[in-house]
Amino acid sequence: MTAYTPGTVPAARTSPYEPLELYGPGFAADPHGHYRELRAQGPLARVRIAPGIDALLVTDYQAAVDLLRDTDTFTKDPRTWQAGVPADSPVLPVLGYRPTALFTDGAVHARYREAINDTLALIEPHLLRTEVARVAQQLIGAFSSTGRADLIAQYARLLPLHVFTAAFGVPPGASERIVRGIGGMMDSADGAAAAYADLVGVVTSLVADRRARPGRDLTTYLLAHPAALDDDEAVRQITLIMSAGHDPTTNLIGNALLHMLGTGHTGSLHGGATTAHEAIDEVLWRDPPMANLGAHYPRHDTEFHGIPLRAGQLLLVSFAAANTQSLPGLSDPAVRSGTGAHLAWSAGPHRCPAKQPALLMAMTAIEQLTSQLCDLELSVDAAELIWRPGPFHRAPAHLPVRFTPLDTLPEADPRTVQDGVDHAASRVGGTPNG
Repeated sequence: MTAYTPGTVPAARTSPYEPLELYGPGFAADPHGHYRELRAQGPLARVRIAPGIDALLVTDYQAAVDLLRDTDTFTKDPRTWQAGVPADSPVLPVLGYRPTALFTDGAVHARYREAINDTLALIEPHLLRTEVARVAQQLIGAFSSTGRADLIAQYARLLPLHVFTAAFGVPPGASERIVRGIGGMMDSADGAAAAYADLVGVVTSLVADRRARPGRDLTTYLLAHPAALDDDEAVRQITLIMSAGHDPTTNLIGNALLHMLGTGHTGSLHGGATTAHEAIDEVLWRDPPMANLGAHYPRHDTEFHGIPLRAGQLLLVSFAAANTQSLPGLSDPAVRSGTGAHLAWSAGPHRCPAKQPALLMAMTAIEQLTSQLCDLELSVDAAELIWRPGPFHRAPAHLPVRFTPLDTLPEADPRTVQDGVDHAASRVGGTPNG
């Protein structure tokens, strides 16, 4: 077998196309323009996700489904590819190997996945909705009297943080470090490695504390799960749940609110013309919160949809490009794939395990905000919005709005998601540490 250098395409099989950059403000401002150009290369296209780091991006819907479901040809373990990537590469906090459900296959993946699924199942949906509504009203109350807000910094980013940190028992003083850690690693900037390291540090301290002093939270339950995770495995599953839950949920809320607000300088809620459900559904099709990810690596030299691949070569799935793949004869990138099912939650054995909680959180967050501030409108032209750079996500950096100031908000229900953990724990045979 000819040696393969990760991040390159073998000379004998070089594509006539130069890799298209998926990082920086240009891609962030116009991803669908980039996807149109990439589709010209066929079902797989050459892209650059960071300086010196190339990949093949799957833009075809059927090819994406085939890749996500083919566990015989492809592995999720990145270590062969990673061996040729600089240790300080800004994409490694997202793509680099850790002992989690995201980077493993077979029995190991099943063990991790069972622990994650059982832990997330402890959150009762009706109590999750109550907790999200309570936190939403607190956050709205903090800016409702001002008539202006940044719905990303003051709402969409904070709401899932409160829910996740409460559920996992994170100390209040560590919450902001978690937000910085997750956001920093996803942006794939120079500080990505440091941001991820700090996130791991927070969770490591949390796991050590719960080993010594079990509580009534999801961290304690995960540690007591029959999967018998060691400390590092537990830390990695929790950081995976938080990073895969917080940032995408933030992006989903922000993208859906932007869709509801329209696209002009007078963008507003249009009298409720678009519901939260409709906005979320449209965003999951056109601008899914995780636009390009689903990393896979061929186990051996092979051919996929007519494209020769080398063992260990990085393939990413463009969920956004696959969802909006144009039908024959059409050029509008907003035309949905004709299959009737989007890929925002991925597919196959590594599909998102938190689909229902994430949808419930986003739906409730949007409904709470739009019911309280029913005349929300953008305070800048939509063309002036700045999008977060990075190859993996689709998210506005800020969402400035104005509205009629309110004096007071109704009192929130005092119950929290913690009630759901306690109640669910009793259903599975006692407290989480029992």
